[in-house]
Amino acid sequence: MTDTERATSSPEPLPPEIVRAVELALERKGRDVVVLDLKGISSATDHFLIATGGSDVQIKAIADHIIDELKKEGVRPEHVEGLRSGRWVLIDYIDWVVHVFHPTARDFYQLETLWGDAEAREFGDG
Repeated sequence: MTDTERATSSPEPLPPEIVRAVELALERKGRDVVVLDLKGISSATDHFLIATGGSDVQIKAIADHIIDELKKEGVRPEHVEGLRSGRWVLIDYIDWVVHVFHPTARDFYQLETLWGDAEAREFGDG
């Protein structure tokens, strides 16, 4: 766990690569960073990391920073979508997926509501 974690109710620690990705999102001023625990709820992946950027440029910067720094640590995404458009970037690491949204896209897709049964951990200042 990191000092930036604001709320937690899960007894199980997050995998270190997700904790690192949270730190990287916060380094680029990602807002409303949330990790949803989807184990037992979804067969597709175990966790979603969701963050918001204030502009298309910031969204790309957050996503690039996560991808680049984790690659240096030997963690490579299986697939990346939306990096050119910047409204919603999806970084698929198979066992966990990063979603970096523009505020309007995050409001539209409402992943936290869609996966409302998932345990959520919030990071940063919100």
